[in-house]
Amino acid sequence: MLGKLTEKMQSLIGKMSGKSRLSHENLADAVREVRLALLEADVNYSVAKAFIQRVKEKVLGDTVLKSVTPGQQFIKIVHDELKTLMGEEESPLNLRKKPSIIMMCGLQGSGKTTQCAKLAHFLLKNDLAKKPLVVACDLARPAAIAQLQTLCQKIDVPVFTKDDVKSSLKVAKRVLKHAHDEGHDVVIVDTAGRLHIDQTLMDELRQLKKIFNPSEIFFVANAATGQDAVNIAAKFNEEIGMTGTILTMLDGSVRGGAAISIREITGKPLKFEGVGERLDDLQPFNPTSMADRILGMGDTINLVRQAKEHIDDSTAKDLEKKIRKAAFTYEDYLKQIQTFRKMGSFKKMLGMLPGMSGLKLEGLDENELFRVESIIQSMTPKERRGECELSVPRRRRIAKGSGRKIDDVNRLVKSFKEAKRFFKGMPSRNKLEKLMGGTPWR
Repeated sequence: MLGKLTEKMQSLIGKMSGKSRLSHENLADAVREVRLALLEADVNYSVAKAFIQRVKEKVLGDTVLKSVTPGQQFIKIVHDELKTLMGEEESPLNLRKKPSIIMMCGLQGSGKTTQCAKLAHFLLKNDLAKKPLVVACDLARPAAIAQLQTLCQKIDVPVFTKDDVKSSLKVAKRVLKHAHDEGHDVVIVDTAGRLHIDQTLMDELRQLKKIFNPSEIFFVANAATGQDAVNIAAKFNEEIGMTGTILTMLDGSVRGGAAISIREITGKPLKFEGVGERLDDLQPFNPTSMADRILGMGDTINLVRQAKEHIDDSTAKDLEKKIRKAAFTYEDYLKQIQTFRKMGSFKKMLGMLPGMSGLKLEGLDENELFRVESIIQSMTPKERRGECELSVPRRRRIAKGSGRKIDDVNRLVKSFKEAKRFFKGMPSRNKLEKLMGGTPWR
């Protein structure tokens, strides 16, 4: 994600990291490169200007630490200022009221309807809501209600709608009593959008806000629209008074200007980011994570978070013991492949590791995991557990059963043995967690 911005920042890091001292000349060059990278990423001009000024003041005012070079300190200052620009810490949801009402606002095509279902799924997954309800108040767009119902059906969340009612305000009044009677603890409201901001839209949103008295009002912005998303967010905030932003389409190679600019312009936190098309591809916006990604430093915060969603502590500890005793089997390998696939794209996971985001992964064949899985599944239980040697006749049988060549089986056996040696020398899980610093979001 973030395309050219990350490439330019990584190039700058390469130039600066080896500098033993900072002269006025190389500092001016570095600052100029940062400014150009931000402007080309469609960061708001005034935001970029203020950011550069703060970086220059810090660089010129800071005493160089003995443990780092001046070049490294410059990079750290850029990283810290990016974090500050985007809000320092994750901003928690306000769910104190029962029911807590969340209004989703934005222009047509920004992804409001999809984000309603994603947010409901996120609340259930993280045990932040026991019984969420989604409300269809977008009566202007054809098929909006059907889309919402289809999405919410996948996560078993009810959608409140009234076919005989043509006014979103009447739907709003009826749903309040329904939510109270049915014991819903969170109500997510999908509001209407327009192709552009107009008075009719704003009037409707103001009236809905008056009826609902929401705990949160989220502006849903498509990150691919760049500078326009920032300007529209500022207008929505001025007219409606939003409490935060959800950025969508951050999984593509977008310029990223909206992610960097929106909080500074609106004064309201970035709450969530959409990073894919699946319903579980919504994650809390973390300024440290985003600063890491912009500078090409990976995304260990969200990598650890995703791993903890799919691997419980007891399973992880058992696996670590097996690895350290070299008792890791093909059966364990198969389970890890299946778990890994649940976490998403192989390329995406690799890109979240520090130092890997700059690698060209276009030639990486993600189907290789399926091939490995088919080979292991063609083994007998004893072969998977390592209770018998994989002789040549056994390998031929496994190759035939999986529809692969014997060379594929040989490669798997060789790579498996190498993996066991590699994992045996890795630092412990506790050390890794300390290095990554990720904690479950609450």
